[in-house]
Amino acid sequence: MQVLTYPFDSSEILKNRKKIKKQLLQKNRARIKKNIAILGGSTTNDIASILELFLLDNDIEPIFYQSEYGQYWQDAMFDNSKLDDFKPDIIYIHTTSKNITEFEFNMKNSAEAIEYRIKKQYSHFETMWQSLAQKYNCAIIQNNFEMPSYRLLGNKDVSDIHGKLWFINLLNIKFYEYAQNNNNFYINDINYLSARYGLDRWSDPQYWYLYKYALSLSAIPELAYNISNIIKSIFGKNKKALALDLDNTLWGGVVGDDGQAGLEIGHETPVAQAYHDFQSYIKQLKNLGITLTICSKNDIVNALDGLKHPDTVLTADDFVIIKANWDNKDENILKIADELNILPESIVFVDDNPAEREIVKSRLPMVEAPKMESVESYIRTLDRSGYFEVTTFSDDDISRNDMYKANIQRMLEQQKFNSYEDYLLELKMTATIESFKPVYIERIVQLTNKTNQFNLTTKRYTEGEIQEIYKSDDYIKLYGRLADKFGDNGIVSVVIGKIEATTLHIELWLMSCRVLKRDMEYAMLDTLVKNCLQKNLTKIIGYYYKTAKNAMVSDLYEKFGFKQLSSNENGNIVWELDLQNYKNKNKVIIVNSEKELV
Repeated sequence: MQVLTYPFDSSEILKNRKKIKKQLLQKNRARIKKNIAILGGSTTNDIASILELFLLDNDIEPIFYQSEYGQYWQDAMFDNSKLDDFKPDIIYIHTTSKNITEFEFNMKNSAEAIEYRIKKQYSHFETMWQSLAQKYNCAIIQNNFEMPSYRLLGNKDVSDIHGKLWFINLLNIKFYEYAQNNNNFYINDINYLSARYGLDRWSDPQYWYLYKYALSLSAIPELAYNISNIIKSIFGKNKKALALDLDNTLWGGVVGDDGQAGLEIGHETPVAQAYHDFQSYIKQLKNLGITLTICSKNDIVNALDGLKHPDTVLTADDFVIIKANWDNKDENILKIADELNILPESIVFVDDNPAEREIVKSRLPMVEAPKMESVESYIRTLDRSGYFEVTTFSDDDISRNDMYKANIQRMLEQQKFNSYEDYLLELKMTATIESFKPVYIERIVQLTNKTNQFNLTTKRYTEGEIQEIYKSDDYIKLYGRLADKFGDNGIVSVVIGKIEATTLHIELWLMSCRVLKRDMEYAMLDTLVKNCLQKNLTKIIGYYYKTAKNAMVSDLYEKFGFKQLSSNENGNIVWELDLQNYKNKNKVIIVNSEKELV
C-alpha cells in the first residue's frame, strides 16, 4: 500500500490507522499468521497497532500479546501461563534508556565499580534472553539503547568513564556481542533510528510524563517500520532482485543521444559523483547476494556501451540478465522473473521515470517501484525501504549471482539437445543428500522461509525450531545440494518428515526454483525412501496444502507414485506411498549419500 511505502507520512498513518487496516484486510491475499509478544519497558499499545499495518502490508497477519506497562522482566522471568499459552513466534523487547537502572553518576566511582555496574545491567538482560530462548525457542528482537537527552559532562560524557554516554555505548557493545553469538536473536537499532530521526524529536518528555511513552507519537511509525523489516526478513519476505533502468538511473544522460562520452558518471561533477556512489551501493548489494538485472528501453549496443564507460563501477558482468530493448518494462520484468525462476513480487524495479514506474505498478502491483526523485537521494530511498534487510547470511548468498549466470548457460546448453534426458546427463550432475548438519542450519532456515512455489506445505520455521528438529530422533531431515559442470547450486532442497510408528509424515518438502526440471526431486525421494527403509518404516504420508503460489507442485506426489487418500474443498490433498517394492526414480544425478542418514 502506497501510504505505508517509504518515504511515508507518519501523521497520515497515525490519523488513518483504522481505515488503513480495514483496506488491508479487504485485500484478498494469502497471509501467514504469527504470534508476536511485545514485552515493554514503557507503553506499547500504539507500537503494536502501527506495527500491525506494516506487517499486514507484507502479508504477515500478527496476533499480539502485550505485557502490562513496565512488566517486561516479570513476564519474561516468572511463571506466565498467558504467555505460555500464547506460544509466541517472535518476542520483541521494547526497552529504552529509561529502563537502565544500574547507571549512577558519581565522579568518585572507580573504573572497577563502573565496569561492575555495566556487567550487572547487562546480566539483567542476558538472563532474560536466555530464559525466553529456553522457554519459547523463538526469535527474539531486542532494542539497543538510544542516547540520553542530556549530557552532564558535555562532550566529555562520551569519553569519560563516569558519563552516561560511555555507559550506554559499552552496554550496547555487549548486546551486539550477544547477537553475534546467538543466531535467533536480533537487535532493533533504535540508537541509529533516533539519531537519524533527531534525538530531540524522538523522545518528547511530555509523552513520557503523561503517557509513559519512551518515544514521541510521531516517531512510532519509524520504529514500527524498522521492526517490521526485521520480522519480514525472518519470515522470508525480503526481495531477491533489482531490475534497474539505465539512463538517468545508473548514469546521468541518455546513452543513445549523448553517447558514452556524454554520460555523467565518475568524479568530475557533483552529479557524476552521485551516480558513481549509487553504482557503488548497487555493487555492494550484489555482494550481499541481491541479483542484478537491467530493464531498460534502449538498444542493446548502446546499453553495453554505457556499461563500458571508463568510470563505471558496474559492468555487464555484474548483471545476470540484461533486457535492453523497446518492449514494455512490465513485460520485461515478467521475462526476468521467468528466466530467474522467481516470483515477480521478489523484484524491485528502479527507474527515475515516474510514468514507467506507474505503468509497472498498475500492471504488476506486486512489484515494488520506489519513488526515485533525484540521484542524490537514490541510496537513501533504497536503503531505508528495507527491501533487503539482513537477518541471516550464508555462503550461498555470496554466490547467488554466479549461480543464476550458470543457469543461463544451462538454458543455452539445453538448446543443443533433442532429448531432454540426454541434456540432463550431459550436465554431469552430482548431489549430496544427507541429514541436517549444524553448518547448514542457517541456509536451511532461509529456504524454509523464502521458497514459495516448489513448497508442498509452505510451513515456515524459525532457527530454533530447525535446531530442535535437528536434535530430535523423531524426524528424518534431509538437505540436498546440487552441482554440475557449470557450477555448484548450493543447498537447494529440504525434506522434513516426522516418524510415527512405522509411518513417516512429510511436514515440509521444498526445492529452490533455480534447479527446477533437473530431477533433483527424484533424487531426494530415492534417498528419503532409503532412509525410511533403514528405520523399518513401511509408508510415507505426504501433504499438499494449496496456496496462491504453489500450484506447480499440486501433482508432485502423483508423479512420485503416491496414491491419493483424501482431499477437501480448499484443494488440500493427502497422499500415501507404500514402500514395499519401491524402485528408484532418479536416472540422471549421481548422489553422494553413502552414509546412513539419521
